[in-house]
Amino acid sequence: MFFPEGQIRVHLYGQPVDMRKSFDGLYALTCQQLGQDPLSGDLFVFISRRAMQVKVLYFDRSGFCVWSKRLERGTFISNWSALRTCEMDWTRLKLLLEGIVATQQRKRFQRSDRAQNSCAQAARPLQSTHAACPAQTPVECR
Repeated sequence: MFFPEGQIRVHLYGQPVDMRKSFDGLYALTCQQLGQDPLSGDLFVFISRRAMQVKVLYFDRSGFCVWSKRLERGTFISNWSALRTCEMDWTRLKLLLEGIVATQQRKRFQRSDRAQNSCAQAARPLQSTHAACPAQTPVECR
C-alpha cells in the first residue's frame, strides 16, 4: 500500500466483521453499511470480532485489493463500545496498524506551560553535584 499521505481518505467500520469475507463481502458492507462508493479509491478498514485481524479494502485503477494483517499477540482495539464508524486520516490508520492509540492530538508549534518551565530551568547554570552533597563520595551522589 503506497499512497500519498495527504490525499487518501480512510473509513473505519465500527462493528466487528467476519474475517471470512473477502472482496464481494467487504464490497457489500462498504455499500450497504457505510454508504460509500468502493470504487472511489478510498480505504475501507474492517476489524475482526476479537480485534486481532484487520482487513483493508480499496480499489486501484485495475481492480479491488484486500490487504490483511493478523496479530500474533494483543489486539488492535481494546474496547468495541468506544469504537464508532468514522472517517480518519492516513496517519491514524498507520498508528492503528502499529498498535498506537492516539488519545489527544496536539499541534507541534504550540508549547505547553510545562515545556516552557523546563526550558527556563535548563537555561540556568549547572551546579556541581559534589557541591550539593559534600559529605558523600562522588559515586554515592546520584
